[in-house]
This record gives sequence, structure tokens and C-alpha cells, in this order.
Amino acid sequence: MVDEHARRATGRPKRADARRNEKALLDAAAAVFVAGGVDAPVRDIAAQAGVGMGTIYRHFPTRADLIIAVYRHQVEACAEAGPVLLASSSSPHAALAGWIDRFVDFLVTKHGLAGRMQSGQDGFDGLHDYFLDRLLPVCAELLEAAVAAGAVKAELTALELMRGVGNLCIGAEDPRYDARRLVGVLIAGLREAS
Repeated sequence: MVDEHARRATGRPKRADARRNEKALLDAAAAVFVAGGVDAPVRDIAAQAGVGMGTIYRHFPTRADLIIAVYRHQVEACAEAGPVLLASSSSPHAALAGWIDRFVDFLVTKHGLAGRMQSGQDGFDGLHDYFLDRLLPVCAELLEAAVAAGAVKAELTALELMRGVGNLCIGAEDPRYDARRLVGVLIAGLREAS
């Protein structure tokens, strides 16, 4: 991203309004990607964000830059939600269930990204590792808290849970398939199995 490189060169953090504008743009792009995939027209993203196309290209000169930024933004939002949910939910199981719900939202946002990640295009190759590095510890913390509270089985690992949820989300773009309902069955099953 051009702005990110310029910020690093000067050593100055982005202004609060610039961070808010970028967040709004990334949220809009994520919503458009959910509806139309990662190849959705940039004009649709601009319209959703309420900005001109030039603003998008100024922040993200290529589609790959935008896709990578949306992906990282969504990973960060999901990672940051874990500790907040653990501190504010009625139980560790409720925190885990709330986080898994956000994780499902994130997985749905990835509509069309898998093909891009396997394209060999610069920038996409490290995204899976980034995803695991940021989200696996959050899931593990939530799962460990639920296990400590006696709410779920101890033998399930965070990686198994995340893979299971991910597998249930395959095909979520088909309106005849309700991945969220099946993930809910999985989460309820964790509670019943304890």
C-alpha cells in the first residue's frame, strides 16, 4: 500500500481520521467481496464506501493490494475480538461460540480468495501463515478457558476446531446450504460432550 509505505518512511503514524477512512473502505470492500467475490468491480467498492475510485487506487494501487489488505483487516478484527469476548461474555463457552460466529463471518468473506492464494501472485503466499499465526492462539485461549470451565471436551485442539469450522463453511456461497447452522451444531456438541 502506498500510504503504508509513506507512513513507514516518515515514521509518523496515520492520523485517526485516515485510519477510520481506511477501516471504512476495507469494511466496504469486505462486504462487496462477500456479495460478489474478490473480482467484484472496484466501482462497487467505491460506491459502498462512499468514495471515488481514485481514493481506492490511492490506498491500494492494485487489486492484489486491496484483497490482501481486506484479508489482513478481517484477520485482525477476528483476533482482537477473542480477548474482548472472553472478558465480556457470560461464560467461556459463550465467548468461544461468539468468536466462532465471527470466524465464520471471516471465512465467508474469503469468497474467491482461495484461487488467488494459489495463483503464485506476490503478496498472497504468506497469508495462510499470517492467518494461523494470528488466529490459532486466540482460538486456543478461548478453547482453554472453556475447557478449564468444564464447558467443552479437553481432547479437542484449536487447530482441529478451526479446521472443522472451516470445512463446514466450504460451499457457504450456495444459498441452499446453511454453514452457520451446522457450525452451531458443532459448538453445541462441544458443550454436550463435556
